[in-house]
Amino acid sequence: MGAVSFGLFDWIDERDGCSLAELYDTRIELIRAADEAGFDRYHMAEHQSTPLGMAPSPSVFLAALARETRRIRLGPLVYLLPLYEPLRLAGEIAMLDHLSHGRLELGVGRGVSPYELGYRGVDHNGTKAVFDESLDTLLAALTESTLTAGGPLTPHYEHVPVQLHPAQRPYPPLWYATTMVDSSAWAGAEGVNLMGLGPAADFRACVDAYRDAERAAAGRTDRLNGHVAQPCIGLQRQVVVADTDEEAYAIAAAGYPRFVDSYSWLWRLHGDGRTAARTDLATNHATGTMLIGSPATIKDTLNRQIDEAGVNTFALSFAWGNLTPQQSRQSLERFAEQIMPAF
Repeated sequence: MGAVSFGLFDWIDERDGCSLAELYDTRIELIRAADEAGFDRYHMAEHQSTPLGMAPSPSVFLAALARETRRIRLGPLVYLLPLYEPLRLAGEIAMLDHLSHGRLELGVGRGVSPYELGYRGVDHNGTKAVFDESLDTLLAALTESTLTAGGPLTPHYEHVPVQLHPAQRPYPPLWYATTMVDSSAWAGAEGVNLMGLGPAADFRACVDAYRDAERAAAGRTDRLNGHVAQPCIGLQRQVVVADTDEEAYAIAAAGYPRFVDSYSWLWRLHGDGRTAARTDLATNHATGTMLIGSPATIKDTLNRQIDEAGVNTFALSFAWGNLTPQQSRQSLERFAEQIMPAF
């Protein structure tokens, strides 16, 4: 087994009895603790019009984090490109990279929820072409001094002067999140860092597709993420660490219903039950998509998942649902002190 890195993943979902200011403040405190404890990255999701995402502007929250942390790398996972004007987003990315002194990680994606996109006039079925066009324009705006780009689906720019460029050249490392084999192959061909969900054994097909495409593209000099020597391939996991398995499960069981409500709220609003199969605590625990237990139990589970999936990083969610800030902080500290050194 090679070296494995650990970062954080965050929805910033609603918590009962907690003001928005308190939610932001306690989350920033947790990320400062993660910075001090040696976690490598902090990834935050972008969600709109749902209690699953109470920080719908990743750039705003990441700007605050850039000034509150010193070492941990920061980034969206992902910016929903169909919702952005590419040149404006390029300016935000450049600012964030400088505000963080070159610590930005750039996640990009199409968006998984047809309802979040639909509220903003975007047809979910047409997002692949919009994503491709937007990404081309965005990367051009990050690297060129005069921008001429765009197409029929996105704004067209003609000889626009570009004053801001990122601290990291040509641009911050790219990330993509998916559980689809074809998308994983695209990420592998371009050397883009990959993050997935679901059981480790199921994700193995995505990892294999990534590695096959990566090998096939080894001679290319125009890969989008070619400036990253060793791309990350990882899995996102919710975590509760306690002294015993029983104590950890009790904590998770008390906090989880609030997370389920936020996770499925917008889908249920539209009479769509597709999220129901992904929100059963016992099933998620049994399949390893939630890491709940003592340090020894979680170490064993991680070792098994590394072998099953072939991943080299994990993005861990310590704060979700009605877990208290103290419970989240204790899980994070136990993980850093008693689990991370083994990897």
